[in-house]
Formats: sequence, structure tokens, C-alpha cells
Amino acid sequence: METQGNKRRKTIFSFFKPREPTSTSEEHSPSNIDISNCNDQYSSKSQRVEIDVDSLERDPSIRIPIWQHPVNQRDEIRRAYIKMGPYQPIMPVYPRTESGQQYRRFQSSWFKQFSWLEYSPSKDAAFCFPCFLFENKKAHYPTFTTEGFKSWKRVNDGSRCSFLLHTGGPTSPHNNAVNSIDALMNLTQHIDKVMNVQTSEEVQKNRLRLMATIESIRWLSLQACAFRGHDESLSSNNCGNFIEMIRLIGRMNGSIDDVVLEKAPKNAKYTSPMIQKEILHIMANKVRNKIREEIGDAKFCILVDEAKDTSNKEQMAIVLRFVDVAGFLRERFFAIVHVTDTTALTLKKEISDALDRNNLQISNMRGQGYDGASNMSGAWNGLQALFLRDCPYAYYVHCFAHRLQLALVVAAERETSIWLFFSKLTSIVNLVSASPKRHTELRSAQAIEIAHMVATGERETGRGCNQIGSLHRAGTTRWSSHFDSICSLIDMYKAVITVLESMVNEGSSNSLRGEASGSLIVMRSFDFIFILYVMHKIMGITDLLCRALQHKSLDILNAMDLVSSTKALLQTLREEGFDSLLMNVESVCTEYDIEIPNMNACYKGATGRSCQQKDSITFEHYYRVGIFKAAIDFQVTELNSRFNDGAVELLMLSSALEPKDNFKLFNAGLIYSLAEKFYPGDFTAQEMHYLRSQLEHYKCDVLCHESFQNISTISELCQRLVETNKSQNYNLIDRLIRLILTLPVSTATTERSFSAMKLIKTAIRNKIEEDFLADSMIVYIERELAENIDSDSIIDEFYSLKNRRAQLQ
Repeated sequence: METQGNKRRKTIFSFFKPREPTSTSEEHSPSNIDISNCNDQYSSKSQRVEIDVDSLERDPSIRIPIWQHPVNQRDEIRRAYIKMGPYQPIMPVYPRTESGQQYRRFQSSWFKQFSWLEYSPSKDAAFCFPCFLFENKKAHYPTFTTEGFKSWKRVNDGSRCSFLLHTGGPTSPHNNAVNSIDALMNLTQHIDKVMNVQTSEEVQKNRLRLMATIESIRWLSLQACAFRGHDESLSSNNCGNFIEMIRLIGRMNGSIDDVVLEKAPKNAKYTSPMIQKEILHIMANKVRNKIREEIGDAKFCILVDEAKDTSNKEQMAIVLRFVDVAGFLRERFFAIVHVTDTTALTLKKEISDALDRNNLQISNMRGQGYDGASNMSGAWNGLQALFLRDCPYAYYVHCFAHRLQLALVVAAERETSIWLFFSKLTSIVNLVSASPKRHTELRSAQAIEIAHMVATGERETGRGCNQIGSLHRAGTTRWSSHFDSICSLIDMYKAVITVLESMVNEGSSNSLRGEASGSLIVMRSFDFIFILYVMHKIMGITDLLCRALQHKSLDILNAMDLVSSTKALLQTLREEGFDSLLMNVESVCTEYDIEIPNMNACYKGATGRSCQQKDSITFEHYYRVGIFKAAIDFQVTELNSRFNDGAVELLMLSSALEPKDNFKLFNAGLIYSLAEKFYPGDFTAQEMHYLRSQLEHYKCDVLCHESFQNISTISELCQRLVETNKSQNYNLIDRLIRLILTLPVSTATTERSFSAMKLIKTAIRNKIEEDFLADSMIVYIERELAENIDSDSIIDEFYSLKNRRAQLQ
């Protein structure tokens, strides 16, 4: 047994003796090498170290040369770099380099002339992508692989162009490297595939088996379902969603059933968790690539927010806002990143890394949308300030939805009677909805009331009418939930009274009966009914703005218009709405036998004692001025304070582009000033002269054109310019319109992504890996892109990522 064990452990060191050291220095002596470790290293041939290809450095001057990676991993790393392509950042202005008596710089147009060309922003130098992939330790052209080429004067030099000289003839080292890329990606010609060639029928079976796996993963990801089961053994009654989905597909298609699961080769079942993650990662990368293609060379804006997931990890969502080629405003979920802390420097690094991995330059950023937290909005060391140092045109806009929430909450807290109302409302909703028994009683009482009203003709019948609902709880982050809570109480007022009376008479404890009795007294008071309908009126006006701010396609000018109209409606309600509101409240009180105070009588506050009365006022004055007008004034004051962007020059100048009222606000001088003052980096001096001329033609042409009549938003204007091909004639105006549309409005899209995260990373899936979470979320959220990915392209990329035992081509 000992002899057999020794045979198994034989290595090259069993036959060759290491060379004796020539130096006596212990520090550099090879004899200090632990031979046993070497034996273990050579014996662990089957062990493979996985590479995180997403963490590979893109910058040519920083990344590690291929020959420094382990030999067994080099081809996989090469394939990963080939999939990402050459690093070709498009920057508005590249650094200048002194060349003799002139200054020269790199030109982005060279990327189109030489597809293999790469550029390093950190070193301001050019590199060769194929030569980097297949360079040896002794490089043929160190200038284009390690040192970097900077002699821009020698580029546009005819036949002596350095890039042409580097390319060389058909057998040059550069062209040999290009041919090596083609050979590496052509897996069908690899020697292991040629020696173990499979028939076309076997290849088709392998592809069909993998196709079933891909479609199962796609469906489960789009539905935010878990893949694996608790027990996936053959004897299990439930092997998890993934295996059961493949079985379902097999039962529906005999051809698939013949090649999957137990009938598949053991080395090519394509059902392991590692295969599932690889396929999902390929699918997610294709979605990211589609988003990157949609952006193209356009400017973009970032929307960022953070939230804790189920495992108590801080996750940062990144959404990109941009205008596509067709003129449509897009907000695309792009990444979810785990951050160890929420300091501005950490967030900036993670965002920059995510953008850099997809060849998106910070210099092309034209907007930042965050909440009002100090680490995000700080003027000196906040995230927005850090990005403004790198790109001075990435203007920060505080999320409008957060502003509205803060404005309405502060206004409600400043008026004591309103604050008490919401406190009582929350207590009533919690009391009635807390118990399943009381919830059932509420639905029964509501059903009886609806049936009676239908019988008496007070309600109409029809599809979707007379639905039995439930009381809504008010949330802390969305003011519209308070409006929903008020509406539900108004609709179910009588049913709630019935449940509270039942609790007073049949409550299980004295405390419960006492709490129900107190709530019943509150609900039958004139003050409660009056404030209930006052807030219903006020919040009905602000609710439209609150819901509009959740739309992805809302532009900042239209948002400011909605804010202005909201303030105008509140002012109109203040001046003209009290009398009709009071009549409505009195009719409700009469219907439910609630005592109505004499409006001309003297109002007595607090305990009613004369010493506590500050002013001699009537009930009518108290309700009109003390509650109704005070509540509206607080709301308007907070809206004016939070939404003061009307005084910001950027928005004032941008309003000159609005097409509403047949371009009533059009002003060529203001539009020119907008480009000159806020976007000088996007227009050259020559283009600014052209812009004046285009504005004159634009005024005579577009403003009178029938296709541009009756449009109200700048977003519609951008789309109409593309549809009529006038964006080509007025390309500079179109560019300026797109820049304004790129400005952020709200971070609602990032918050929706956190809702998706709660569906994917649940309590029983709280150990999901970060990469798997990010891939699952982007496929789930951007489903319209994920659904259109061709399965054959996924198979081809899956086959080309690494050596596969079963042939797929």
C-alpha cells in the first residue's frame, strides 16, 4: 500500500534533482523552497481557480500583462477581454501634448480608422489591443503594449503613419495577433474539438438541451422566482423551480424530453448551479450591452439611491437617464452595487467603476439625481460636488418626489390640528385592520351597505363597480398613500362606524372597548369630518403632481409646470373653495347625525374657560382661517420653499425651448445664452455661430410647421424633430434639447428597483451572491430587452467563454 501511495505522489522532482544553490545566502537560496508545497501544487491539477472577469482592469496602462497571469487562465482572460472589446473612451476633449512648437492631442476619429486602437486616459497614450492579448514576456512592440504611444504628430503622416507602420504586412506580429484572436474564438477548429468531433445530430441535441436550460432561466428570472430547490435528488418530489420547469418543457415536447435531465450525458446536463449563473450572467451582459448601444455617444445622467436588502447589506442602485436615437427619453436600470459604507468617496468610486466597465465616461455625464442626504447633496464634499469636479456640466437636481414629500410632511406637522388628525386617522386604521375578525366584519358591513345603496339606486352597477375594499395605511415615504388612506375612510365611513360600535359592545377587553369608544367619538365629531374633507381636497390637488413625478418620461420643464399649476390650484381653492366645502361637510354630518356647531357662535378653544380664550372669534372664522386657509398657506409656503428652481437661471433659459401654446415662450436669445453659459463644452466656437443661424431658420420653419402644432412638452418636440428628419437640419438645437431632457427629475426608478430587489432577495434567499443579484435584477427590471435576446446568440457566447466538453457548433 505504501508503494502505491508513493507512485501516486511521484512528480517531476522524483526524477530530477533540483540544482544546488551557488550562493550561501539563505534569503535567495532555492533550497529554501518547500518541495512538499510544489508536490501539492502539481498534484492538484484538477483544481481550477475561477476568475472574476468583471473585475479585469480596462485601462491599458494599468492592467496586468497577459503573460503574468497563470498559464491555465490566460485563454479565459483573453476571451473575456475580447468580449469587452478594445478600450476606446470617447472624451469631449483629450489632453494636449507639447510637440515642438505646437500642441497636439489624441483624436477619437482614430478609433474608426484603426479598430484595434486603445486609449489610456490615465497615461494619455495609445495601445494595441491584439498585441496586448498575445504579447510575450519579451514584447515585439513595447511602445504599443506596455509603454504607450504618445507621438501624435506621427499619426497623420501619410505612409509614415506610426499606426500603419505598426500594422505592417500580412505576417507582421500585429496581424499574427489579429489572426490569433480569430483562431481563439473559433472553437470548432481547436485541436481537442477536431480530435473528438461529434456528429451534427449530437451537436443539435446539445444545443436543444442548452436551449431548454436557457428558456427556463429566462422565464424564472423574468418572474423573480428562485432557481434551486431544497432537495434536487432523483428521489425528491419537488426538485425546485428550475428542474421542474425543464421537466414541464420536456412533457410538452418529446424531442426535448429525449435529451434533458436523466437522458442527458453526465458531463453535459447543463443543470448545475454554476451553469445557471453563467447563462444568467451572459443574458444580463447582453441586456447591459443593449443599454450601452442605446446610449451610444449621447450624454447621460445618473440617478442613484441606496437601501438595505434582506441580509442587512447596503445596496446602491444606479439608473441611467438619456435620450435615444429616436428622441425618446429613457431611464434604464444599469447596476446594483454593494457598498461597505455610504461616504461620498466610496459611492463615487463604485459608480465610476461601474461606468468604466461599460466604457461610459464621466465627461459625458450631464446630470445627477439624488435625494437630499448630506453625503449626496453636500456642496463641498458631497457626491454631486465630487462629480462636478470631474465634469462641471453634470448639474445636480434634488429629486422632485423627495422635495414634494418633505414639503407636504412639514406643512402637515406645522398645523397642530392637521397633525392630530393624521395621528387619529392612523390609530383608527390600525384598530380596525389589525384583527382578521374585525377585517372580516368591515368587509361584511361594507357589502351590506353597497347592496342597500344599489337597491335604492344610489349606486350604479357595472363591471368593476362597487368593489369591496379595505382601509389603506399611510406610508412614511409616499404622500400619495395618505391620500389613499383618506379616500378609503370616506368610502367606508359607515362600515367603519359599524365595526367600532360592535367593538364597543362586544370587545374582548376593557382597553379594547375603551379604544374603540374613543375612536368612535373622534369619528363622530365635526372637527374630524371637516379636516377629513379639507385634506381630501388639498391632497387631491397635490396627488396629481405626486403621481406624475413617478413617470420615467417626465422632463424637468414639464415637472416645473406641474408644480406651478399645483400652487395655482391651491390658491384658487383658498380663495373660492371654503363655502362649497362647508356645505359638503354639513351634508355628511346631517346624514350621520353628527352635531353641527353654529357658525356664528363664539368659538371656545381648549377647555372652554374664558381665561384661555385669546381672541373672540366665531366658529366660521376658526374653520375658515384657523384650519382651511392655514393648511393651504402652509402647503403653498413649503412648495415655494422646496421648489424654488423657477429662479434658477438654467431652468429659466430652458423654458424658451418649450413648445406649449404654439411656442409662446420661444426666444432665440435665451436659447443661445443657455448653450453659451451652461453647455460650453458641448458646442465649439464655430458651432455657436451656426447655432444663431439655425435658430433663425428654426423660428421660420418649425414654429409654423403643421407637424409641430398642438404639442406641449419638450419630449414630444424632440421626437417630432426626429420623425420629420428636421433634427438633421437643426442638429445643434436638437443637441441642446436632448441636454435639457437629460436633466433628472426624480429617483423613482431607483426606488422601483429596490422593490424588485425585495422580490428577488427574499428572507429565504438572503445569501444570494452579489453578481447573481445584479444579473437577476437587470433581467427582471429591463424585461423588454431580456425577452428579445436570441437564444442562439446566448449558446454561441456560452460556448466561446471557455472550453466545453460537449460541442455546440
